[in-house]
Amino acid sequence: MRLLLFGPPGVGKGTQATLLKEEYKIPHISTGDILRQAVAEETELGLEAKKYMDKGELVPDEVMIGLVREVFNSPLCEKGFILDGFPRTVAQAEALDRVFSELSIELDAVIDFQVEENEIITRLSKRLTCRSCKSIFNTLVDSLDQNGSCPNCGGELYQRDDDKPDVVKQRLQVYNQSTMPVREYYQKSGKLVTINGSGDIDKVNKQILDAIQELNKQ
Repeated sequence: MRLLLFGPPGVGKGTQATLLKEEYKIPHISTGDILRQAVAEETELGLEAKKYMDKGELVPDEVMIGLVREVFNSPLCEKGFILDGFPRTVAQAEALDRVFSELSIELDAVIDFQVEENEIITRLSKRLTCRSCKSIFNTLVDSLDQNGSCPNCGGELYQRDDDKPDVVKQRLQVYNQSTMPVREYYQKSGKLVTINGSGDIDKVNKQILDAIQELNKQ
């Protein structure tokens, strides 16, 4: 199973990726994780990416595509994958398609998460991150101790600057401007499946599984 998860921040892509990973026994590929691992391992592309990251600049598309190609061409993705956080622009989507063609990979579905903007702002404004293990929690759904420590490692929980309401609104504006055209790109492929990301996590997951099953019948 080869899936691409698509949608603005705060729609539940990470949560559903965890469930889909267990369902299909395939890896969850996050471009953020790919970058961090390549930098940590000091690979050729990792060192190239680090030059830009150290200056606070975006990593160029050609470097990101190179990193993604390495992962898809590795034994890790032999049985499939769940790609999250990429592509963010039509140019990246086109470059990704060229990689898929080169490696004879065909996407099974692009899962498009739809959630009202006000709900996204509420969700993200309730999100807390652990300073130590980087785990993410949400006070809307997670039971947390009143002392504000991480349930996993006991580290301090804090709200990231980019999860504050005003910043979230800006992030959504950027998403709508640069990333929404990617939705139209995948809609033309016939692989786009739109999911209502609001409500119960299990119900959202069932929507996704049913939609994938229906798509595979076609």
